[in-house]
Amino acid sequence: MSEERIQFKQDPENETILTMILNRPEKKNALDGDMVMALHKAVGEVEQREDLKCLIIQGAGDSFVAGADVAALKERGAREALQGVNQQIFRRIADLGIPTIAAVRGWTLGGGCELAMACDIRIASETTKIGQPEVGLGIIPAAGGCHRLERLVGVGKARELIFTGKIIDAAEAYQIGWANAVHADDQLQDETYKMARSIAKNAPSAVQLAKRVINGSHETGAHGRDLFESISQAICFESDDKQKRMQKFLDRKKK
Repeated sequence: MSEERIQFKQDPENETILTMILNRPEKKNALDGDMVMALHKAVGEVEQREDLKCLIIQGAGDSFVAGADVAALKERGAREALQGVNQQIFRRIADLGIPTIAAVRGWTLGGGCELAMACDIRIASETTKIGQPEVGLGIIPAAGGCHRLERLVGVGKARELIFTGKIIDAAEAYQIGWANAVHADDQLQDETYKMARSIAKNAPSAVQLAKRVINGSHETGAHGRDLFESISQAICFESDDKQKRMQKFLDRKKK
């Protein structure tokens, strides 16, 4: 175990498959600074494991990741946006040498949606709700959300989801190509293991090289896109609109 916030679990049938569990269920695994730091440490441990063939990422409890911790997000300014902390960890996950699978259930919003999109494959349960609702809080999806969503579902659909902040269910996520598969909630773990095992049985060097080629064909200029997202987010973070909308959100949660 890397930290309390992150737990590891080995596949009982295949020791080359590892599950990373974000463990903050009381907050629906919302991403705060401690969780991001724990993710960096956990990913570092995975990077050192030469025996692994596949990594599964999931959330504890009834949700994957409900997004960023809005109370913490409200205090961030342009400097934090330009640091791109969440971008950095999601890019590390996207660049892992081994294939990654996001097993998503329940709320998968904002940073949670971006984390899932940083993975190679997304398997959803029927309870999954995904979305990028950031504009309702006066900010944008700036941890890879804009360009990864466009790549997965197409320009038009990505614009619709980001501009409206619409939250969609698992069936629609599958229909538009965001999710690779949808299963009943009680079958999600088994079905994710099946996918991971079907990957792990193949030649690891071939699979890893195929991932590099696929990433390379899509990621040309990705660092430039990340920088543009960060600059845009920095402007949002300094706006009065962001402060008012996030305070309204936090006040509503207290009632």
